[in-house]
This record gives sequence, C-alpha cells and structure tokens, in this order.
Amino acid sequence: MKPRERMLAACLGRTTDRPPVWLMRQAGRYLPEYRSIREGTSFLERSSDPELAAEISLQPHRRFAMDGVVVFSDILIPLMDAGVELRFEPGPIVSNPIRGERDLERLDASVERSMRPTCDAIRKLKRALGDDAAVIGFAGAPWTLAAYALEERLSRDVLTLGALSYREPSLVDRLLDKMAAVTAETLALQIDAGADVLQIFDTWAGMLDAARFDRFAGRAIRLVLERLPQPRPPIILFARGASHLELQLASLGAEVVSLDWRSHLSDAAAAIGAKVALQGNLDPALLNAPEERIRAAVHELIDAGRKARGHVVNLGHGIQPTTPVEGVGAFVRAVQEWSPR
Repeated sequence: MKPRERMLAACLGRTTDRPPVWLMRQAGRYLPEYRSIREGTSFLERSSDPELAAEISLQPHRRFAMDGVVVFSDILIPLMDAGVELRFEPGPIVSNPIRGERDLERLDASVERSMRPTCDAIRKLKRALGDDAAVIGFAGAPWTLAAYALEERLSRDVLTLGALSYREPSLVDRLLDKMAAVTAETLALQIDAGADVLQIFDTWAGMLDAARFDRFAGRAIRLVLERLPQPRPPIILFARGASHLELQLASLGAEVVSLDWRSHLSDAAAAIGAKVALQGNLDPALLNAPEERIRAAVHELIDAGRKARGHVVNLGHGIQPTTPVEGVGAFVRAVQEWSPR
C-alpha cells in the first residue's frame, strides 16, 4: 500500500498491510537539522513562513519515511487573529487574558489570516509528498484553547478555567462556544488546503471527570465536529491523561481516539475498538531504550492494536526533546518491518 492510502485506511477502520506510523511532535528539537534552523529564528518566524514550516515538516520524513507528515505549527496560532496577544518565550505567554463577558467579543474574528501560512505550508506538503505520506493538520480543542486564553502563563493545574467552570459555568459555556467556532474554522481552512487527516488536541481535558467532560469539553468538541464540512477527512482526537474518558471520547464522532501511554491499548481495543480506530501509545521515554527493547515493545503494541477497528502506531504523547535520533529510527523501522505472523 502507498503510505497515504495506508494512513487513511487505518483511520477509517479498513484493512491495511501493516499499521501506519507517525509521531506527535515529530518535527522538532530532537533533530539536529531542526536545531540548526532554530538558531537565529523565533518560533513565530518559523511557523509564519510557509517555506520554512514545510521544510521543517519534511525533515523527519526524509530521515524515516513515516506514513504521516504533520504540518509545523501550534494550536494557539489561530487565537492571534481572535484578539489574543500571544508570544512564545519559549512557552506561550498571553498579554491580555480573557477576564469576563466583554472580552468574549474579541473571539468573533475569523482566523483565516493567522492560519494562512500554515495552510500554505500544507499545500506545499501536498505537492511535495503526493501519495508518499498523508498530510496531517491539527487544532486545539475548545477546552484547551480556553485554558490558555484565560491566563498569562498557564498554571500547571489550569486553575483559572477549573475555578471558573464551577463559579460561572454559563460564562464558560459561552467561552467554549466561541472557541468551538475558532477550532472549527481552523480545521476547515486546513481541509480546504488539502489536509488528509486532522488531529484535535485536548491537552487539558484529563483534568475533568466524566460528567464534567461531557458538560464542558465534550459538548464543545461535538460543536466543532458538527460545524465541519461533509464529507471531511478523518479526525483523530487526543486527550492527555484521559484514560478515564475513553468511552466519552469514542462517542463524540471522531474516527480515531489517540491514547496516552498510561492507557492499556489492549483494554481500550476491547472497550471502544469496535467504535473507533485507535492511535498510540508507546511511552515516549521508551525511545531512549536499546533498539531490541524498542522493537519488542512496538511489536507487542501492534499485536494489541490488531484487536481494534484500526490502529495508527504513535507515541502516547509528543517526542521528548532529548530523544536520541537512533531511538526514533528504531521505533519507525520496527513498524515498517512488522508483518503478521
């Protein structure tokens, strides 16, 4: 199978010759060629230059030939068109966090201008890759975007959004409605640019119990999916630290649920693998192990994933910056060399 065909088939639960493989944050600091580009440029300069963003996106594919190439960008980029003053030092800092009802009006703006470089990079990737890899776009989920927009520097426990959801739940509902429009437009623009697959990152959904997830974050994701054009590319939904939410995640309407490394893939395949395809979920730290250990873990993972409707091999979170390049190569080769017994 061609890599693009393999990726799409796995996401849609169709038969594949082997599972496809890509890695969250696969373009980044673990690569020496990325570090050389990083010197002398800021993150916003790199992400706002379509040529540079496309080049960074292609770097890991040239080395490892993954089945998916994710565009180099950030989930917070769209907020810059929505009245959020944002800079990266290197993490995100919001100069004008949302404080109340009046600030919500800022979020009504279109995100087309801030997303234009990312969409242009997607078009370049489509031309460069053809069927050699699926082009993956992404967006932040409404709950996670709201968490960042409410604080100058996001607190480890997402204190402002957590407190506000109890104190003024109706205000949080309206904030999430605004963010759902931002997320939906972000994804729709990438669909227009030719993205083959899209991933929604709900980094902070794991802080919610099942009932509050349904009440806030899950409701907002449903709004996003309802707003997308039909037919649309497959959607992957990732929520970090959310093994307790797997049933809820599988019911929202995405084609794929991505698991973090603390979930058991075999258990998830038994519980939800008939409803959705699964993605993941090797512990990112395992890429520091010897090649034989990585290969054995990957083959065990693939065997567990065969019980699901479809399986996309990935890590349970993004690659760690100190990961050895050799570990990434061992991971990808283990998938590419796998064959059913």
